[in-house]
Order: sequence, then C-alpha cells, then structure tokens
Amino acid sequence: MFMSSARQIPEALRLLEQAIERDPRYGPALAWAAHCCRRLLSDDRSEDREATARKGIEFGRRALEVAGDDPATLATVAVALAGLGEDIESMIALVDRALALNPNYARGWHLSGALRMFAGQPEIAIEHNEISLRLSPRAKVGSSLAIIGTSHFLCRRFDQAAPYLRLAIEEDPTAPMAYRFLAACYSHLGRLDDAREVIGRLRGVTDRLIPDVDNLRNPEHHELFLSGLRLAIAETA
Repeated sequence: MFMSSARQIPEALRLLEQAIERDPRYGPALAWAAHCCRRLLSDDRSEDREATARKGIEFGRRALEVAGDDPATLATVAVALAGLGEDIESMIALVDRALALNPNYARGWHLSGALRMFAGQPEIAIEHNEISLRLSPRAKVGSSLAIIGTSHFLCRRFDQAAPYLRLAIEEDPTAPMAYRFLAACYSHLGRLDDAREVIGRLRGVTDRLIPDVDNLRNPEHHELFLSGLRLAIAETA
C-alpha cells in the first residue's frame, strides 16, 4: 500500500480503521494507520494535532506487538513512531532489522533514509535513498526525491538540493514540506524572488507556513531550516 498524494491520506486512514475494527491484530493495517496519522500532521491535515499524534502512537505500538519478522510492518512503524516523537535510535534499530530480514526491500531503504535524516545523518540518508531508487527505478516507493533534496539542504549544498525539491513538488504538489525546504533553500542562495514565489504556492497548500521541526533532532538543522524559511516568509509580508 502506498499513498502518492497528501489528499489521499484521510480516506486511506478511514479505510484502514475499518480494517482494524474487523481484525484488531492485523499488523500491516495498524502500521499504515500509524503512518497516516504521521502524514496528517506533517501535511497539516489534522484538525486536532494532539489527538492525531496519540492515535498514531497507539496504532504504531499495537503494530509492533504483532509485527513479528514482517519487514514492511517494522519499517513503516519505525518511521511513523519516529515522526511522532518516539526514540529515534530505537526506531533506527527497527528499520535496520527490517533491512536485515530483506536487504532488497526498496521502501525499507527509503524509510531508513528518512530516519537518518531525522537523526541528523543526512549523508547516510542520501546514500540509503539512492539505494532505494536503484532497487526500484520505476515503481514509486516513497518520497525519495524529497528526502535526498532535504538532506542536501541540511548539508548546506543548496544548489544540489533545489532540483530535487522541485521534482518532489512535481511528484506531490499537495504536500507542504518540500515547498518549505525549497523556499528556505532559495533564501540561503540569495534567490529571494524565487523564495517569494514558492511561499506563494505554499499558501495555496496550507495556512501553516512554519511547521513543527521536532522531527529534526539536530538543533543546527532546526536553525538552518527555520532561518531560511522565515526570511522567505518575511519577503512576502
């Protein structure tokens, strides 16, 4: 199961909750429900952020109870719970276990990259998402372009980050995070006209221009991102 658009997440969660009602111990449904809750928060589509986070953590912990050696469930839960504030090192251990069970699991490498980005290891994040793209060059398994672009940004390689972030927006114009990082990227490059244009497009996606940055565990990454984003927003005021 993979939701390619932020707009699909609410309906996907509704259907997953129906499946969980029928089988409360169905690991894949529980894992994807946790993933959907995390996406609702990151995509600014939750009306009650605290309630959505609590629900996602509950789904994720229940999924772990029944996951066994299913690499897809382990990897999906790992990123969902990390995105909801659980211990990042424990979640990295989970996704490493998933990849040990199936080293050719393309989506697992993508999710491992996302966790490394959260943990402040952007170079490893790029490497793992490049592995994912090699394993699955045609089938879309996740937002690898967004992870690679964001990771280049966190390494201050703004010229390299921008093309990936633009492509990520083309892949899913409804997800706000790539817009935010691209706007911040253009600010740090001194391309303020471009930054303003991206913020204008972001306003068409969400009213919440500045997000929570708790997923980024490195404080320097917080500041790099927020300083660029705030400059872009100030330019549009």
